[in-house]
Amino acid sequence: MLKQGNFLFNSPFLLCVFFWFFLFHHVVSHIPLGSKLSTEENNLWVSSNGDFAVGFVNHSELPYQYSVGIRFNSKSIPFPKQTVVWLAGADVTVGNKSFFQLSQNGELVLVDSLRRVTVWTSNTSQLAVASALIRNDGNLVLLNRKKDVVWQSFDNPSDTLLPGQNLPVHKTLRAASRNSVSSYYSLHMNASGQLQLKWESDVIYWSRGNPSSLNLGAVLTSGGVLQLVDRNLNPVWSVFGEDHDDSVNFRFLKLDIDGNLRIYSWVEATGSWRSVWQAIENQCNVFATCGGHGICVFNTSGSPECRCPFKTKSSPNLKCFALNCDSDYNMDTYEHTFLYGIYPPNEAIIIASLQQCREVCMQDPGCTAATFTNDGTSQCRMKTSPYFSGHQNPSLSSISFVKTCSDPIAVNPHNSISSPSLSPVKRSNGLCLSCLIGATSGTLLLFAVVQIGIGCFIYRRRKWILRRAALAYTGRNSKGVMMLPFTEIKDITGNFKHQIGPGMYRGVLSNQQPVAVKDLEETIEERKFRAAVSRIGSIHHRNLVKLDGYCCESGQRYLVYEYVKNGSLDKCIEDDELNQRLTWRRRVGICLNVARALCYLHAGCREFISHGNLKCSNVVLDKNYEAKVSEYGLEMVRPEESYGGEKDVADFGKMVLILITGRPAAKDIWAWTYEEWIQGHPERVVDKRLDGGVDLKELERVLRIAFWCLQSEEHMRPSMSEVVKVLEGSLTVDPPRTPFCQRLSEDESLEPFCKSHQRPMEP
Repeated sequence: MLKQGNFLFNSPFLLCVFFWFFLFHHVVSHIPLGSKLSTEENNLWVSSNGDFAVGFVNHSELPYQYSVGIRFNSKSIPFPKQTVVWLAGADVTVGNKSFFQLSQNGELVLVDSLRRVTVWTSNTSQLAVASALIRNDGNLVLLNRKKDVVWQSFDNPSDTLLPGQNLPVHKTLRAASRNSVSSYYSLHMNASGQLQLKWESDVIYWSRGNPSSLNLGAVLTSGGVLQLVDRNLNPVWSVFGEDHDDSVNFRFLKLDIDGNLRIYSWVEATGSWRSVWQAIENQCNVFATCGGHGICVFNTSGSPECRCPFKTKSSPNLKCFALNCDSDYNMDTYEHTFLYGIYPPNEAIIIASLQQCREVCMQDPGCTAATFTNDGTSQCRMKTSPYFSGHQNPSLSSISFVKTCSDPIAVNPHNSISSPSLSPVKRSNGLCLSCLIGATSGTLLLFAVVQIGIGCFIYRRRKWILRRAALAYTGRNSKGVMMLPFTEIKDITGNFKHQIGPGMYRGVLSNQQPVAVKDLEETIEERKFRAAVSRIGSIHHRNLVKLDGYCCESGQRYLVYEYVKNGSLDKCIEDDELNQRLTWRRRVGICLNVARALCYLHAGCREFISHGNLKCSNVVLDKNYEAKVSEYGLEMVRPEESYGGEKDVADFGKMVLILITGRPAAKDIWAWTYEEWIQGHPERVVDKRLDGGVDLKELERVLRIAFWCLQSEEHMRPSMSEVVKVLEGSLTVDPPRTPFCQRLSEDESLEPFCKSHQRPMEP
């Protein structure tokens, strides 16, 4: 990951990230309204000189997932090296049979045919677009009847700048999302004349420019020079590639997924791309370059790599540091090592000695690691998050301490045990008759006890089996789910005597196992119902209620779930006494539990499963107030309620706001909550019955992701895997735009709110 130089092309993985499926080229210099590219035809829009093409890109790490982009198309560049330089919607992907079209109303639209949604659009329907064109410089433009450019890809960059393309103030290049680290690297041109590399929104790890100049733009020249230019295109700062002014046909500037900014040139002699300049020479100085998987060190060959000194074994898929101890802690010392927090990217700084720095972190339960700068400033930088990274180099004077578990181990080679002093015992080689008699008697007695115990166990086991067999059911399906007759449903529920929710009854099986029985109260075709039960029965996740059985006879449709002690979430919210038990920490935990459950349904099962009806009454709490989601997987028996994952995401956002505010789904709750947040008063929306303990930073994060989930434009909503990472604290989330008004909600009460918040939305 960290190799310098030709980072983009020396990695076999990255060579496979993008490859283009095409059977023929459809070369056009003019793209009329109605023109379409599809994943099935694999056709292209090609520039008149043939150097660039627009078409679908297949992600090799995500089978049958595609993006639309612009790539190099010159015959002088071999097919595997024809690099992608722009993607529509950056990380937006679509499934098979999808298409990209210049619609009749003048919009570029990317449509996911399988989900039947438009996932990206140029938002140009009001600009009188008459045609499109892929120019010879790689710029995709939309033109009106006067041939004026009304939209261009150069104004909407992804991670690359081509020669002649300008990065103006407040525009951003963002590294491609290959993991939860790379997607938060960005190149930003601020209003003060500084070109900056950032991690998330507030960590600047590289900056160049002219602070005395305002409103500059960054431009890569065809000669291989990166310049900051003023409004008159006069350069005020420049940096030169190794081959500047050489005869090079193709160049580009790219923010790579390792967080470094590089200029690449095509070398005809070797038939490869070469990095001729990079912003940060020492890759270890790129913030969070190793993410949560270790610290950056230099190997024996002088190349940087990520290592995890805090574990005996390291995996690229696991965090390097995860503190979850069953006993006390130790403080391990690492010399020549500088550590810093990345989630969040801040830390507490105190003035202390080396020993005090170690002791303060040791005594603070929230401290996970500390770095003593050892440079004369006496700074002790304490980390309070398990997400930290850093770098190690013999030239560094800093000393770091990492808190580790002191759990017992089988053998500790560093400790020796001295035997206590014992009185000398005179040993005899003779046979001890009394010892032999005692041992024999004890053995016979033990044998008799064991035989009696085995007999009792067999008797009780047989009796238990017979009692289980007495449970009247026709058997179990292949998923191990009980098939119960309606008479047994009546028996275990006491003739539906104990109702615990709408259509939900408490019951007890003959083995005294409590269950919850759901009356679906609807006519469902038997074949579809049994198929749904078979699918639901195969799903197992700690945050999903387990299906134990079902009834399907004579028009009766019941589901038998495991019984969860503390009942449904809506009852706990509505009841003042139960509400007191929903502490802030538990509410955030419930949000995370439900998000993990939905994420598993959407991405963890063999096929996508939509819940379709998520609400507080379908979320139950166990004895530890961990949430479990019920009534999932029924959309296949309710075709009129067949939804994609977008509805689940929106329902989750609503559930979060209800849980945080303690208010039921009143018509104006969504607008009121957003109004308070946008005015800078998020604390006002918190349930007034909550007795303190609210973490305001956590509240901000939860509200932001909830508002993103409620975006009326479905393609703007995050995936549930992204929601999980945000709630876990391993990803940050940008401030959301107004959630409800891009397309007016069906809720008429939001109309006044939308009118009062009318303002242009960024595409």
